Amino acid sequence: MTRANRRPDANRRTILKAAAAAASLQLASPFIIKARGETPLRIGMVDPLTGVYAAVAQNEVTGAKLAVAQINLRGGILGRPVELLVEDSANDVGTGVQKARKLIDRDQVTFLIGDVNSAIAQALAQVSNEKKVLHIVSGGHTDTITGTDCKWNVYRVCNTTSMEANAVANLLFSKYGKRWHFITPDYAFGHTLQKAAAADLQKLGGTITGNELTPLGTTDFSAYLIKARAAKPDVLLVLPQGSDMVNCLKQIAQFGLGKDMHIAGLQQELESLEAMPPEARVGVWMFEWYWKQPGVPDVDKFVADIRKVNGGKVPTARHWFGYTSVRTLAGIANQERTLDAKKLAEALGGFELPDDVKLQPNKCYYRKGDHQLMTSAFVGQALTEPAPDDPEDLFRVEYVVPGDKTAPPESETGCKVQWPA
Repeated sequence: MTRANRRPDANRRTILKAAAAAASLQLASPFIIKARGETPLRIGMVDPLTGVYAAVAQNEVTGAKLAVAQINLRGGILGRPVELLVEDSANDVGTGVQKARKLIDRDQVTFLIGDVNSAIAQALAQVSNEKKVLHIVSGGHTDTITGTDCKWNVYRVCNTTSMEANAVANLLFSKYGKRWHFITPDYAFGHTLQKAAAADLQKLGGTITGNELTPLGTTDFSAYLIKARAAKPDVLLVLPQGSDMVNCLKQIAQFGLGKDMHIAGLQQELESLEAMPPEARVGVWMFEWYWKQPGVPDVDKFVADIRKVNGGKVPTARHWFGYTSVRTLAGIANQERTLDAKKLAEALGGFELPDDVKLQPNKCYYRKGDHQLMTSAFVGQALTEPAPDDPEDLFRVEYVVPGDKTAPPESETGCKVQWPA
């Protein structure tokens, strides 16, 4: 995984104010914030800035900071400047819960965003629900967040694990074979992702040859890959994420497994592909958002804006998650002219993202019944050799599938939203 920018105080809260954000964006000065004297409105964000998911979490924060800076230049939220307070969950549930309570109780945040880790995201949802704070899950994918454990105050930007599996399963089965073997991260995200893919495979009439459960933070996948080779599947589905994904695909290349079976997966990240040697960038995957979308409104501007704050590099899906989370909160609050969490949560049901936020060709909206964003899946091939004139383009998008096509019906999610009196 791309090395995240590390500072000695990386695990402490950082506060992004409008002036600092504008400076980082190289915006012209002076600029005017409507109602400058108003008390700032605070958005809290909890993400694992250290550990396996550090790079993707840092990029979510960068996307959120860009959104805050843009919102402040446009007058803030209800005329109040916005501050982003960021806490490091350190990939630990207990730490994440502690940081969320601190943001809500001590720092008096109005909204909450996070977490990349699905188990932490679920725990944060318990806290935000208890405190009646509107909460957007930016990057935790496990189905239950907008399924059986759904909350009236919690919405989600990223895909569910079922949406990810449904985007790719038919293609893998019809084109690459019906015998699948899984390498699965042993925690909530991995379990639900594998379960969703296995359910699709069963419907299609395929066979599971094995499922290797790997601890989070695994560096040596050799024992699991030896078992996979012995099982002789048609397709090896690699489900770990972050630095685990990088290590696994490196070792798959070293073992030469691509000669014996097709390498594939359900979710891929640009951060991971950037961190791999070329020979490891193989397989069929789905991206939850991709930066190269010729002709789609506002995408080029977003790419240019992120480059300014991302060391010149193109945005990833994680930048879009953080950006969209903040823009959603500001958009609904300014539309409804209130900060009341219940009223805003009710209004978000059916809320459609405008072009300069959705940044994709298909309709993108929050479903009323389960609070899940209907966002697209970008399905295609990892590129071992990108075009010489475009070395940052590491993925060839072959299909863009609308969320309405990949998401199960609301009636099948198990979500029954219980609204407060």
